[in-house]
Amino acid sequence: MTADQIRSLQPELAALLETFRPYLGFTSNFGHLLAYVLGLLADLKRKSIEPIALAAGAAVRTLQEFLSSLDWDHEAANDHLQRVVMDRHGCARAIGVLDACGHAKQGRMTPGVARQWCGERGKIDNCVVGQHLLYSDNHPINPFNCALSSDLFLPKAWAEDAERRGKAHIPEEVVYRPKWRMALDQLKQAIANGVRFGFTVFDEDYGKVPAFWFELDALGQQAIGEVPVNFHVFAKRPAYRSLQKAHRAKRVDHLCRFSPLFREQPWQRVTVKDTPRGPLVWEVKMARVHLVVASPRPSRPTDRQYALIIARNVETGEIKYFISNAAASVPLSDLLTAAFARWQIELWFERAKQEAGLGAFEMRTYRSLLRHWFCSRLAMYFLAAQTQRLRGEKSGDHPGASGRGKQRPGMDDLATHLALAG
Repeated sequence: MTADQIRSLQPELAALLETFRPYLGFTSNFGHLLAYVLGLLADLKRKSIEPIALAAGAAVRTLQEFLSSLDWDHEAANDHLQRVVMDRHGCARAIGVLDACGHAKQGRMTPGVARQWCGERGKIDNCVVGQHLLYSDNHPINPFNCALSSDLFLPKAWAEDAERRGKAHIPEEVVYRPKWRMALDQLKQAIANGVRFGFTVFDEDYGKVPAFWFELDALGQQAIGEVPVNFHVFAKRPAYRSLQKAHRAKRVDHLCRFSPLFREQPWQRVTVKDTPRGPLVWEVKMARVHLVVASPRPSRPTDRQYALIIARNVETGEIKYFISNAAASVPLSDLLTAAFARWQIELWFERAKQEAGLGAFEMRTYRSLLRHWFCSRLAMYFLAAQTQRLRGEKSGDHPGASGRGKQRPGMDDLATHLALAG
């Protein structure tokens, strides 16, 4: 945001942050939060602690301590953010998106840094991975998107390295957990704070785990997610349990190709979304199947059925497989609307890194990293809420409604905003 944009929206930002005051401890922490969020919103070249502090006329050490050691409850503040999102933006069509985002980093002391899959680079690289839960009202034209939770994925190498854990001040209770387990805890916390999702959606890293589906069932959470081609299901309940091939679960790609469930039904064409190049059209088929329950061999099918959907991109030929635990009465169009909504969230991550410094952390402690992510998500929530409020109210050349400008706020700019905020 330019200095003019910040100036025009400063009262709304101060009013939002005021609702977080009960969780900030000492009065001075409110000023630190305002300075840091303003810095993340400002059009600074770098959005790490030092340039933010210099732009705000604050001591670098003070902002470092605000993130690392000063006494305020960022977990309770995050609970409050979730309640704010639901109270102000809740709707029946809302979706929750589970996603693990990698941030490329050099060195070995940033908490959780390791050679692992980095979506930012599209390869195995040295990075920090955050497990995130995002919220979208899934509006077909102007969706409201924000992030509700961010937790550090701790690789096994870190979990077992007492020296590095100690230097990064990683609490004893923080251990290695699969991302799908972390995701379930995030969902439970959001639900406890009143957040409700019409659907939860995710990629195959979550969908490939049958136990994840069963936990979603236990939560009563309707979901649709991708599964890999080698995900196994039963087309129907076998007459008896046997290791013979005819009675075993089948890969979804083989089932969709050879089973009468799919072979004998026609493709249905659906328009997923409109793009500058025209409608994005996929062909789909759907049938009800049973998932596999882990047990001593041979495995057995679930009692309940799930939807298995095969989708084929008309233009590229790309094929995706989806599973959903929604009831059979839920229309296929509703399932697909939710399933293909994840592209919005990929765009959110791009903007969060560009506009609010989501990946611009240079922290050596666990708490600092989580607090930085919280402040970045808070800044992005404010941008999304103000965009929704201003859309249709102002012309495109108004500073509160236009895109990024060329002006960069300097020290005097942010310092002035802080003074106005009191």
